[in-house]
This record gives sequence, C-alpha cells and structure tokens, in this order.
Amino acid sequence: MTSPTPFDLIVIGSGPAGQKAAIQGAKAGKQVALIEQTREVGGACVYQGTIPSKTLRESALQMVRFLQATEVFEFRMRDDVKITNLMTRLDRVVRAHGKFMKDQLTRNGIDCYHGRAGFVSDHEVRIQKTDGTATFITAPIIVVATGSRPRVPDNIPIDHEHILDSDSILSLVYLPKSLTVLGGGVIASEYASIFALLGVHVTMVDTADRPLKFLDQELTDEFCEAFEKTGGHYRGGQKIDTVQWDGCSKVTTVLESGETLESEKVLVALGRVSNLEHLHLQATGIQPTTRGLIPVNHHCQTSVPHIYAVGDVIGPPSLASCSMEQGRRAVCHALGLNTGVAPEHIPMGIYTIPEMSSVGLSEQEATAKYGGAIVGRARFHEIARGQISGMTNGLLKMIADPKGEQLLGIHIVGEGATELIHIGQMGLLHNMPIDRFIDNIFNFPTLAETYRVAALDIAKQRQH
Repeated sequence: MTSPTPFDLIVIGSGPAGQKAAIQGAKAGKQVALIEQTREVGGACVYQGTIPSKTLRESALQMVRFLQATEVFEFRMRDDVKITNLMTRLDRVVRAHGKFMKDQLTRNGIDCYHGRAGFVSDHEVRIQKTDGTATFITAPIIVVATGSRPRVPDNIPIDHEHILDSDSILSLVYLPKSLTVLGGGVIASEYASIFALLGVHVTMVDTADRPLKFLDQELTDEFCEAFEKTGGHYRGGQKIDTVQWDGCSKVTTVLESGETLESEKVLVALGRVSNLEHLHLQATGIQPTTRGLIPVNHHCQTSVPHIYAVGDVIGPPSLASCSMEQGRRAVCHALGLNTGVAPEHIPMGIYTIPEMSSVGLSEQEATAKYGGAIVGRARFHEIARGQISGMTNGLLKMIADPKGEQLLGIHIVGEGATELIHIGQMGLLHNMPIDRFIDNIFNFPTLAETYRVAALDIAKQRQH
C-alpha cells in the first residue's frame, strides 16, 4: 500500500465555507488539498440552493414588471410554462460562477480531488472515487465544510416528482397550477412567495402562527400581506399527518386537525441536516451533538484541536456570508495568523418577495436589554424612489435606545432590503447616533432616504 500524499491543509467540501478556507490556506503559502464529492466545485449553494433560487426569483420579478406595464404591452403568461423557460439565465450564471470559483482555486495552486471523503484517522483522509479506486492524503490541519441537505421526514414519501424537496423543486418541467409548501422557515417562505407571484395557487402549512417567527413581527406581517395579495395562503398552528400522491393528478396533505389539502405538487421544506454520515467521524474521536452537528468553540475548533468545522455542519446562522468568514477565520487560527476583529452585527438577508433583512437588536430585544426602546418607521410609499420604482410596499424600522439617541437595530422589508441594510450595519459598527442619519445627505431620489425619515420619526418622539 502506498503512503498517503502529504499536505499542509485538507479542506473537505467546496461550498462557500470550504472554498474560503482553502484559499486562505493557499494565500498563507501552504499546500492545500480540497475535496469535493461532486464533479464541480461550489457545493449546494451554486447548484441547488442560492444561485438557482435567486435566478428564478429575478425571473418572477421581471415578469411582474411586464404585467404592470399594461399601457405599453399586452402580456399574459402561457398555460404550459416550463420552469426552464423562466430560468434561461441559470445555466449561464451557474457556469460563470462555477468557472470563477474553479479558476480562483487553480490560481492559488490548490489541489482539487473529486470523490467521497472519509476519515481514516484524525490526520488521514480517504477519498473514494466513482470508479472504485481510493486515494489517501494526510495533513496536520483539517477543515470539515461538508454542508447540509434537505431533511426528509419519516412520514412524508418524497419522490422528487410530485412530492419534492428544496433540491428537486427546480427540476419541475412545468409550472404547477397549485403547490402546498410544508414549512414556514426561510426556504419555505422564499419559494412560496416566488411561486405565488408566478400565479401558482400556494398554501403554506406550518406549526408556527406566522412564518419566519424569528424575525420582527412587523416585517412578517408585511410579508404575509404581500403573499396574500398574490393569492397565497398561510395556514399556521397546523401539524402534518400524512402526505400522499394519488397516483394520477394530485397530492393530498392531511393535517392532524383532519383538514385535507389537495394540490398538484408539494414542496417539503422542513429544515436541513448536516452531511456527516460518510465522514467516519468516529475515527477522529469527534462526537456529533444530538442534533447531528459538529460542536466547535468560537474559533470553529472541534474537540480535536487540529480539526476545524465550518458552515452548515456547525449549525445556525447557516448564511453563506457567515460560512465564508468562518472558513477564513478557522484557517487563520489554525496557522497562528491574525484573524482580525471578530465579526459583529452580521446582517440577515431573506430573499422572499418582498425581501427582508435585519441587523442588530429587535424592538423586543432592545426593550429587554435597556428597559425600553424608541422606534422610528419609514414606509417606502413616503419616498420618491418608492413611487418612481413602484416599490411602495416596504418598511424600514429603526430601533433606538430609550432616550432615542443611539442606534440599536435596523429591520427592513421591501425590494432592495438586502442591499439597503448595509447602511444600518455600518452605523451599528461605528456606534452612530440617531442624529447622524438626520444630518447626513442622501442621494435623491433613493430608498436610502428612509434612514433619514425613520431617524426624524425617532427625534420627534424624543422631543415629546
């Protein structure tokens, strides 16, 4: 048996977390091996998740803009619309992004292996290839970044044709007439709002009384109102009993209450699970948590000091932006490099229709921490850019301390929210007082003016 090939760093998984970890190691002058199970680098983020879903979202928004221009165009959607026709740019976007990532890895001299990785020991990894052969490599530092996949409930027979998960939903040939979405989290809400905007009759079902329960309620109230206007329905406080395709034309979802929902397709979006089953973690001595996650400290270091874990395998917040930073910081720590200032005030972006984004404390959190809060609000219909762009359904909510002097949080719902949030993020990072937003001059007309309007609202309340 040949000796394993030595490297300075092994990274398992080429998604956002793994890619950044590998590049950081290479930029530090280390010989890096990156292992990816599939044929292309980029992980689920590029091929099943973020990139495809956002491409579909953009197509839906473009169609609605055409529909709103009824004085200029006569436009209606065909009855037999194919999903692929709505995503004509997808292949080009995915190929371009995948090529960029691969070129970046090549430029940095990273050795890419394609196959299934499994630990032989805490320093050695076996790479099982599709042709049955195996390669062995070893390194003093290893980073696990294998990501996650959709959770498959025991009582729901997902067949990826009639009952789908978030990976297979975009493999649909035709746009369905009706869709039941099981779940009320980020993925469920994003797809439910996209398909509803495309004219699909969508019903969301979840145990929570409202979707995206972790967000400020004013944001979710605005989202639910927009969802209902497109013909969508949210059924909260409901548990699922059975889901069954009738073998002909419809899927029947039976709730524990006895109510029955019928739809052409069902999307199961009830969480995700970490990809750990083929890693043979027992060979390292690492013990996953009861939730199937790898426990780590604030450096993303596992119980085995030279093994790190980053991204979805360590749990929330499960954001690509956070995963990238975790990968970079983990390798910096492992190599004894300066990791820089620990990130704080990380924004959350949710690509529903309309978008939602938040950073800092919520109104409830500020009240609990400081004994009160003053809240300023600015609605998009009050802003010239909102009227010009037809983006009148939106809200920026600014949270200040009880004296109305210091910025504590920003919460936005409306198109452009995920871009607009970064002004608030910078304000929080630099401890910006509320009056600074009033004294500042924003471009006119822009949605950024909402910051000044919300700050003026707080100042008015402060005076009283």
